[in-house]
Amino acid sequence: MKHLIRLSFSIFILTFMACGDTTVQNQDDTDNNNQTQENTEFDYMTEQIADLKILRYQIPGFENLKKKEKQLVYYLYQAALSGRDIVWDQNYKHNLCIRRTLEAIVNSYEGDRTTDDFKKFMTYTKRVWFSNGIHHHYAKYKFEPEFSETYFTELLNSLDKNLLPLEKGESYEAFLGKITKVMFDQTIAPKKVNLDPSIDLVAKSAVNFYDEDITTKEAEAFYDKMIDKGDPNPISYGLNSKVVREGGQLKEKVWKIGGMYSKAIEKIVFWLEKAVTVAENPNQKRALEKLVAYYKSGDLKMFDEYNIAWVNDVNSVVDVVNGFIETYEDPLSKKGSFESVLSIRDFEASKRIQKIGSFAQWFEDNSPISDEHKKENVTGISAKVITVVVESGDASPSTPIGINLPNSNWIREKHGSKSVQLGNIVHAYDMASKGSGFLQEFCIDEEEIKRSKEFGSYSDVLHTDMHEVIGHASGKINEGISSPDVTLKNYASTLEEARADLVALYYLYDEKLVEIGVMESLEYGKAAYDDYIRNGLMTQLMRLELGEDLEEAHMRNRQLVAKWVYEKGMDDNVVEKKEKDGKTYFVVNDYGKLKTLFGELLKEIQRIKSEGDYDSGKALVEDYGVKVDRQLHNEVLDRYEKLNIAPYSGFINPILVPVMNDQDEIVDVKVEYTHSFKEQMLYYAKEYSFLPTYN
Repeated sequence: MKHLIRLSFSIFILTFMACGDTTVQNQDDTDNNNQTQENTEFDYMTEQIADLKILRYQIPGFENLKKKEKQLVYYLYQAALSGRDIVWDQNYKHNLCIRRTLEAIVNSYEGDRTTDDFKKFMTYTKRVWFSNGIHHHYAKYKFEPEFSETYFTELLNSLDKNLLPLEKGESYEAFLGKITKVMFDQTIAPKKVNLDPSIDLVAKSAVNFYDEDITTKEAEAFYDKMIDKGDPNPISYGLNSKVVREGGQLKEKVWKIGGMYSKAIEKIVFWLEKAVTVAENPNQKRALEKLVAYYKSGDLKMFDEYNIAWVNDVNSVVDVVNGFIETYEDPLSKKGSFESVLSIRDFEASKRIQKIGSFAQWFEDNSPISDEHKKENVTGISAKVITVVVESGDASPSTPIGINLPNSNWIREKHGSKSVQLGNIVHAYDMASKGSGFLQEFCIDEEEIKRSKEFGSYSDVLHTDMHEVIGHASGKINEGISSPDVTLKNYASTLEEARADLVALYYLYDEKLVEIGVMESLEYGKAAYDDYIRNGLMTQLMRLELGEDLEEAHMRNRQLVAKWVYEKGMDDNVVEKKEKDGKTYFVVNDYGKLKTLFGELLKEIQRIKSEGDYDSGKALVEDYGVKVDRQLHNEVLDRYEKLNIAPYSGFINPILVPVMNDQDEIVDVKVEYTHSFKEQMLYYAKEYSFLPTYN
């Protein structure tokens, strides 16, 4: 979905479906100034930690909600935060133990907090909070503490042992040995998700979706037995369960009430049932009731019924994503990470995205993909801009900027989908990035800088709109071909994000967008092309440690697209690599030919997806999307270091405070904005820790 695109999920997420697609924010390319909601007195940036910026966002329009709508929002806000523990345990089985240990130290350590060691401890703790675990949220590697194991032991020895998350019957010595080994031994669980095709993906990934002794071959065979490849309406096998070995046999531990994660899910359901009582309309009520039924039963057919009901709820002011959504953290792309995104509709801003959605069939009919892969009838795309109220789980603190759901292909084809852009999140990113100096460093001349400043911010918005509304809704799977998650396996996410990006890119330099009134000229398309090539070939590398290759699906997608068109356009010098003053730049020389190349690659990737061509998909990703130019990477890191720009951003959520009457009823809800990331994390730990340390 979490994307550009968590971010098109790059990214865009919104609701509550399963393996959603999100768009990941391109945070490294904005120096733009044409936003309209600016509040010059609001501090968007709060602090910078290692490679992270901690931001804040506002909820414009919240005060205009009706009493009943505010009640609904408050109940869904509580439901969102109630599932927070789940994603921590999903990311790694020791995460909750480590988090609670770190929080015990932060809350209770009475020694000197001004030393360099304690400051390093706090930096480590904040990085763990940000990533919902001890692995980097984007690069997937395990954090290496900059303080010593001896110092950490001293911190623990100073505490009352009753404050530590010891298991029943576990001695302090055993606990200390366990937690220090997991934190400090870099050979243990070194990567959260490992997509290296030469190794066992399941066995070498730290995520807690499979017992540690289960292999990729076993897991794939386990699900191959379940899947009916002839079923026109297949359920999302494996979406809401962990695979375990019991009595020598593999089985699923389902995430539901009475199953795995029951204590947290019970709280989610408690608040969802309250939300049902104040639903805005029958369609919204029906969707929430089916979501509750799904959480109670764990039945994935009920999840499909919920998705269908949710797609049909197009008129509500309040909307929510709550469930096991994105599958990016599973090396086999089956297991959904918990997330929630609660929002209210931005009616004015939605006019643009709805206009794009209304021409979905035209975009499909005029796409460069083969006619046999085009949809004859693009069904039910609902598009809007939303204002985020709170995010949780895999969507927080790092968030998508757009969402397109549900992920089930058959539901999308028969019942439609919803596409949204997270308007206030995009705005906050834009406001926080002003004056960074990025454009001056990575653009070769003033013309490119001027075009980016004038057109770049809005072209980013259009890219997100087109990626989510048109890109993910386009194309069809050949009859008899299983879901891409089955046929394309660990390459499915990268190829789908590349496909959606290419749809957006192809039309961003098309007069149709001018004709329908969503942009004024093709200069916006030029700015989008400049940005995409620059980011895909060069600037996104600032997110990696030197020596690493690309692992994250959206980063692979962007390099795949940019590197492919760069190579294929060499004879015509479509994209040129230039050197100036010892620095590297990539410059688009022919925007029309670049559009043609985007169309050619889109046609091939759609064929791969439609036909389930795993070998071609693997070759495309491995040849263009994985390996990094080490010399260029080193240069990019040096140039970014001089700018002091943190490559990743995430958010502190606003706080909703209910106003009660004498009958203990909610009569109003107020919004408060905190500046402290630490205080929010400690508050969440106190109020929303519902799961046992080990599940």
